[in-house]
Amino acid sequence: MPLGDDRSTPALQPVREDWDSALCVVAHPDDMEFGAAAAVARWTRQGKRVVYCMVTSGEAGIDGMHPEQCAATREAEQVASARIVGVDTVDFLRLPDGILEYGVPLRRVIAAEVRRHRPDIVITNNFREGWGGRALNQADHIATGKATLDAVRDAGNRWIFAEQLDGSLEPWGGVTEVWAAGSPDSGHGVDITETFELGVESLRAHRAYIEGLGWAQFDPAEFLGQASRQAGERMAVTHATTFEVFSMGWDD
Repeated sequence: MPLGDDRSTPALQPVREDWDSALCVVAHPDDMEFGAAAAVARWTRQGKRVVYCMVTSGEAGIDGMHPEQCAATREAEQVASARIVGVDTVDFLRLPDGILEYGVPLRRVIAAEVRRHRPDIVITNNFREGWGGRALNQADHIATGKATLDAVRDAGNRWIFAEQLDGSLEPWGGVTEVWAAGSPDSGHGVDITETFELGVESLRAHRAYIEGLGWAQFDPAEFLGQASRQAGERMAVTHATTFEVFSMGWDD
């Protein structure tokens, strides 16, 4: 059967790559590395500028480590991981890990990031309730993704969070699309065949976190490869990453 004829595995359309800058907004250190970092490596190799924004520092993520020490460790791992895929700027908003809530305060801080970096594309993680029938999504992911989608619109309206517009920040309505990585409703993808190994190395950089979870037999290459090979089949390539695309325009 030709690719795309089976409704359960429709072909993925390539995402646009006619842009210059992207802002990635996710809840925790490691969220980009569980699937999307190899795509970032592809784009930075193309000369695009990509900035990471971590809403929390993941301080509640390691049971055997005090949150203060954990935050410092995970921030350091995230900075090192980002550099592997060509990202030099990583912002940490340091909101409380594990108890993020969707709402105006979260929209406000993300809108400020959008106004500060003025990206063409904004990337977040899957914020659907689950992962395509496999498992429930985590509350921080859902809150961050939903708030990011709304904050992109907020950032372009000078009368929303107007207190931010003090001369250093101005409204920014230049984001054309928001992409949610790993969404079960993804209809688009990115060929990451050439940068797959960089994505694997970026996940390996989160060593303390992985060890803290007790995943003694965890193999980043195999874990990432399972999903990327399945996505790759939908693009007729070896490895791919999936995205659900939300247009920010009125006429699309």
